Amino acid sequence: MSEVMVTIDDVLRAERRIAGHAVCTPLLSAPMLDQVLGAEVFVKAETLQLTGVFKLRGALNKVMSLSPEALRRGVVAYSSGNHGIGVAAAAKMAGTRAVIVLPTTAAATKVESCRWWGAEIVTYDPAHQRREDVAEPYMDQGLTLVPPFDDPEIVAGQATAGLEICRQLLARGVRPDVVVIPCSGGGLSAGVVLAMRHFFPDLDCVLAEPAGYNKMGRSLAAGSRQMNAEEARTLLDALIGRIPGEITYSILARHGVRAVEVSDDDALAAMALAFRTLRLVIEPSGAAGLAALNSAQVAVRGKRAVVLASGGNVDPSVFARALAL
Repeated sequence: MSEVMVTIDDVLRAERRIAGHAVCTPLLSAPMLDQVLGAEVFVKAETLQLTGVFKLRGALNKVMSLSPEALRRGVVAYSSGNHGIGVAAAAKMAGTRAVIVLPTTAAATKVESCRWWGAEIVTYDPAHQRREDVAEPYMDQGLTLVPPFDDPEIVAGQATAGLEICRQLLARGVRPDVVVIPCSGGGLSAGVVLAMRHFFPDLDCVLAEPAGYNKMGRSLAAGSRQMNAEEARTLLDALIGRIPGEITYSILARHGVRAVEVSDDDALAAMALAFRTLRLVIEPSGAAGLAALNSAQVAVRGKRAVVLASGGNVDPSVFARALAL
């Protein structure tokens, strides 16, 4: 599969399709944050998206692109939590059935959010079951699978966050030097890179992944998709997909992005920093981009940097742990 499957025209079409449903989230800055990092930093607060995470964008674009007959039957999705929330919300907005397949290890807040949006929850044991196998019977019943990242409509929907960033920066007369994006399967990062490089061709694009589970970084270095050896044991639970998508890897490889790794402690420190300087609540995975700056994995001193705060669906106990640092 190739990048021609997703174009800036697809992103603009997605923007029109989800308008009035997804929130145009703010691009935040704070003098205190700039002083700490020694840079001019802009934080895209997808934590303030309607579902608390960027995933609604891609899910909405996918669900709203389905035929009336497909919508009548419903949709199914598998997720560690955040994608499931997005699909559940998109299905409710479209007036269709949603079945969300979640691991038994999913954060309670994410399970509750899926259920609040009216989804049917099906759980599986990730140590002994494949989520694809659990979802298959529902697909056999005619439900449409809404994949978490490797789908043109999903990528185009996530790219609308990048489109908004560009417009928000240009309205302020700002040209960024670097953007740092949390990365799992690559739907958000591929979409944001695609959109932002359209406006800023020389932009340095960096992915932030969990330490030791940097499948996209290894894939980009090797020139082919690489798989994580095992299910990740990390607080960055929204970034634990086993292998990059074909479409997303292709886009990121063509754009020559690079990747860095952040630890659980890095993420917790970034969560505390975001709360102190922006009064923003971010989950560990969503804080990966800011963690890359705060831990100096990405050198930004004296530069203009954009960070995606991709989600805020954090368990209270984890957030309390971050604030106790």
